[in-house]
Amino acid sequence: MKQVFILFLAFLWLPPVKGQTVINVVDYGIQPDSFEDAVPAVKKAIAACRDAENIILKFPGGRYDFWWQSAEEREYFISNTSTEKESPSKRKRTGLLFEHKSNITIEGDGSQFIFHGKMITFTFDRCNNITLQNVSMDFERPSMSELTVVSFSDTLVTADIHPDSRYQIMDGRLVFYGDGWRMIDDHAILVNPASGIMVYSSWRPFAKSLAIEIAPGRVAFSGDFSKHRFNPGEVLTVRDPIRDHVGAFINQSKNITLRNVTMHYMHGLGIISQYSEDLHYDSVLVVPSKGRQIAAFADAMHFSGCKGNILIERCHFRGLHDDPVNVHGTHLQITDIEFPSRLTVKFMHGQTYGFDAFFMGDSVSFVRAATLQPLGLGKLKSATLVAEREMVLELENTIPAAIKTGDVLENITWTPSLTVRNCRFERTNTRGLLVTTRRKVLIENNTFYRTGMHAILIANDASSWYESGPVYDVEIRNNTFQECGYNSGKVNAVINIAPENHTVTRDFYVHENIRIEDNHFKTFNQPVLGARSVKGLLFRNNRIEKTGFEPIANRHETASPVFVLSGSRNIVLDNNRFTGLPDMVINLSNMNKKHIKTDLKEASFHH
Repeated sequence: MKQVFILFLAFLWLPPVKGQTVINVVDYGIQPDSFEDAVPAVKKAIAACRDAENIILKFPGGRYDFWWQSAEEREYFISNTSTEKESPSKRKRTGLLFEHKSNITIEGDGSQFIFHGKMITFTFDRCNNITLQNVSMDFERPSMSELTVVSFSDTLVTADIHPDSRYQIMDGRLVFYGDGWRMIDDHAILVNPASGIMVYSSWRPFAKSLAIEIAPGRVAFSGDFSKHRFNPGEVLTVRDPIRDHVGAFINQSKNITLRNVTMHYMHGLGIISQYSEDLHYDSVLVVPSKGRQIAAFADAMHFSGCKGNILIERCHFRGLHDDPVNVHGTHLQITDIEFPSRLTVKFMHGQTYGFDAFFMGDSVSFVRAATLQPLGLGKLKSATLVAEREMVLELENTIPAAIKTGDVLENITWTPSLTVRNCRFERTNTRGLLVTTRRKVLIENNTFYRTGMHAILIANDASSWYESGPVYDVEIRNNTFQECGYNSGKVNAVINIAPENHTVTRDFYVHENIRIEDNHFKTFNQPVLGARSVKGLLFRNNRIEKTGFEPIANRHETASPVFVLSGSRNIVLDNNRFTGLPDMVINLSNMNKKHIKTDLKEASFHH
């Protein structure tokens, strides 16, 4: 045991090698465990990194506090965050800001970074070859408030408020507040810690109730709870819905590594990588601390318009208000065409706009919005952001004659390959992994445990989130899916391939070449696989077993079909083993049995 501990310490801090320069933050006026604001000293230490070529920025082990009042501010337009109305100002505060930096290893040495107030924990903006390692991050007062139900009736709820959730009772109403903020609106999710189940809930009956503190941290709420159900031991988690910051921001950067990084809480959307290249996240844990239930205000990792290779391995996601991992591009709508080669495109979703989505030299795909069918390719001679929601693009080639306003444009240069392996996804009320990228995707050796919705979703749309694009090479193998999809009833397949092509075109399929092999599905009632508009889908050598799990949302429902297939071709269901499923039902629409090759002799096909 002693040898293991010594090896662990050696792993946390390796001495510099020849040619490296060590910059120690304590030399710039901050000591660990002082509880003083580390921001001014860290700014100086980061500034000192500009001269050397191979730097270790060292934080000696301990606690470092970062306060929002002295944090750097920058204007950032970040994908999937907030509308003009939700957050008119895009000024963001960052605790650790790295701009135009290269060849730096940020060595945490097992330190804790504690943040005060709403802010981004760290930003890598136009950086290259940066590694952040051996550090945990948390907020002194998370923007998520949590209360554990002690007793419940239709007229009275008694709850214990978590010590990190500051509150005040004013005029008989409970108000949550933090450093420089108070909760104005609300978004609530109820967590059952024993089962790991999370369901949408409401703070409104509490907000309208008379609140009385009957002991330190224990509050009795008198009001109308007759339309709700809260069981003792369940935890109501509540926050403002506005994504005014993000957990961390990696913008137009390359060769970024996060290793042995724990995010105990992130305010806003999560770790956002936007138009960045070659990203490696190894042993990144997004898990709550100190008896809390929630570690992420929304997503854990979000990749928008990235390229190169994304590798996510040995990561753990637990306690999120939204998806652990989302990888996508952005469709922009064509609003004006000047033949032969000039067009104007517009950001369409309210929460995504204001950043450069195209660059000179990029390759693009013209796409019909209703069908998601590609109509031609192009290469950009120039790309100019002329307004927060508009870009003007000049092509080297002629715009395809079939293109019309209302069609969309996808940037196919900024599309990544993706590998997700040896990770654990759990305690989220939404999906586990969302992926839409045309390059190679490998999802292997992961565990998806009771995700509220699909464990894996492959979408693509040009009408709702405008998240592009098609997949052409996806392999899902050697994963365990346990009792996923309890939040949305029968339509919630464990793996769902669901492009939003609202008009079906004959002999065109949005997605191609998806292989699902050697996985273990432990299901209670949900479809194992849903697939729409796929050409070439292999589901082989998988184990599917029915468990006795009964989430409240699905109790008393009749059995669901095992496969739900729509408008797809070249489907192979072969050599799969089924245990405990009473009926082998395959639902078909816009296709028939001749499009499926299967060895399931006992299967019944429903249309």
